[in-house]
Amino acid sequence: MRFVIQQHAARTLHYDFRLQVGKVLKSWAVPKGLSTDPREKRLAVQVEDHSLGHGKFEGRIGSGRVILWDAGTYRPLTEGSVSAALDDGHLSFWLEGKKLRGGWTLQRTSEGAKPQWLLIKRRDDGVGATPGAESVRSGRTIDEI
Repeated sequence: MRFVIQQHAARTLHYDFRLQVGKVLKSWAVPKGLSTDPREKRLAVQVEDHSLGHGKFEGRIGSGRVILWDAGTYRPLTEGSVSAALDDGHLSFWLEGKKLRGGWTLQRTSEGAKPQWLLIKRRDDGVGATPGAESVRSGRTIDEI
């Protein structure tokens, strides 16, 4: 299954973290992006699902700009299906991206129209990585879009 992280400069700069689950991309807005430090818990606000094709988008959308900040595959570390783990509010997974590698956990902290989650780095060889700001698709930064 694949994942994408899109850096999105809209009203505020944030990262859209997307995991393929079946035929859609489950999506979270992460204001500060994914941390590679297990001590930092990042807020991830669940937003609407997106089509698989949306995960390839880079360019201008409305008044905002988007780059494909990272992409690759992921595998669940949690027992059972990814859908069931998300329904239960706890998913651990391993990313194999062009920038990020290693384990993370999504832990739901509140429900409602836009459920809130914590996105937490697991302790592994990916701790402390400092990925660049450029797109993995075009090599451009968000300011160059």
